[in-house]
Amino acid sequence: MAALYQVAAEVTGANQFPQPPSVVALVMSFPDSMATPNGEPGSLVGTGGTVSDEREPDGSGVRSTWSRSDRPIPRRVVRPLQAFLAEEAAGGTVLLSAAAAALVWANGPWRSSYHEVWQTTLSVHLGPWGITESLRGWVTEGLMALFFLVAGLEIKRELLTGELRHRRAALLPIVAGVGGMALPALIYLAFNPHPPASRGWGVVMPTDIAFALGVLGLASRRVPAGLRAFVLALAIIDDLGSIVVVALFYSTGIEWGAVALAAVLGAATVGLRRIQVRAIAAYLLLGVGMWIALHGSGISPTLAGVALGFLTPATAFQRPKAVSQEAHRVADATVDEPDPPDADAAQWLYLAELSKEAVSPLTRLETVLHHWTSFLVLPLFALANAGVLLSASALADAVRSPVAVGIVVARLVGKTAGISLATFLAVGLLKARLPANVSARHVVGAAAAAGIPFTVSIFISELALPASLLQVATISVLIAAAASGVLALLVFRWPTKR
Repeated sequence: MAALYQVAAEVTGANQFPQPPSVVALVMSFPDSMATPNGEPGSLVGTGGTVSDEREPDGSGVRSTWSRSDRPIPRRVVRPLQAFLAEEAAGGTVLLSAAAAALVWANGPWRSSYHEVWQTTLSVHLGPWGITESLRGWVTEGLMALFFLVAGLEIKRELLTGELRHRRAALLPIVAGVGGMALPALIYLAFNPHPPASRGWGVVMPTDIAFALGVLGLASRRVPAGLRAFVLALAIIDDLGSIVVVALFYSTGIEWGAVALAAVLGAATVGLRRIQVRAIAAYLLLGVGMWIALHGSGISPTLAGVALGFLTPATAFQRPKAVSQEAHRVADATVDEPDPPDADAAQWLYLAELSKEAVSPLTRLETVLHHWTSFLVLPLFALANAGVLLSASALADAVRSPVAVGIVVARLVGKTAGISLATFLAVGLLKARLPANVSARHVVGAAAAAGIPFTVSIFISELALPASLLQVATISVLIAAAASGVLALLVFRWPTKR
């Protein structure tokens, strides 16, 4: 039971647990927002914890899993892969690989199969009701709802427990984010003042956080730690702005009856939370209902994911202190080697469920979905949408197109200048404070990295632009992404005076 005491104390933060001297702890690393031992609701809301890679010595009582053993495959393959996947920049690497695969597929010997595969229809029917979409449509409107669900969860977490929870700390990324959205949109409209091309102004607003963090990772030796937090907060503001733009400006022919049904289902999630319904499956089921209601309503059904993210409870159902007491009681009431082996199973299952409820549904859902969206949903979206023909004529058309020129200039110049100028104005006029050791050069480099477009920009282009302009828009997004990434690295590597 000694190992249980230590694990329970670490997980719940209950320092009053008696600590047997022979115990070697299962080391857990939590962010500050999850480390408070006061047992207050919400104290466990934050980013996910990570388990130490150190093996437990013999006799500690906690058994190592196969992946943490000293066998050749775990040591040489599994643990390095786990370490890679744990990095924020890993999502950008996988996303970039998927985009490259789409380009190779669409321009190689099997180019005809690319569009054939993604235009294949898939229908889901229940009696007289049904939804029919192409595979590309299911990815864009279906799987991307999971991405927007995670975005909604991240925004809510940042507003409640992250950098944006304090007005003074939130001022800088909010002002920078607004500047980084407004100036690119104005530059794009200067090149494309008339419809239908003018509807594409929303394409130049979002920041692709995976690629932006990837650039910061490549320049890590020249980037202070505080800059990463600034870019993350800035990206959250961009996400929020992009969601508002999609909801307000890219919804056409709205069916208000379907919207009302989605609103009723959203209200039902609030009701479930009020009566302390704890099953996440119940909330997800209502989220699926909201998605179905919005599908075909004239509003992008992906917004159902955002709404569900905002409505997900951010406080834990159980207080850590109560879970600690129950863990202590179960440890005293059970033995290491029961006969039969599952004699104490009911108590352990009860404790496992109770421990899970000591973490907020928001954090649990975000932890579960984050890797699925980073390593499956977004790469599939890139594979389905980034495969444009890069022939000489297609590139020539892009160079001559005001849409392409507007996107590239708005992202490369507008995003960099908008974020930089807004940041300097916030510091000079509003007395906002830059993170420690962040200089003007770092701000410009971060602004250039935030100019990298991809997933959400392509997503908005499909909502905003006619089919005849989609290929040009996608090509220009790819060009702008490469150019902004190079510009950011050049700024970070620019020699400074000593």
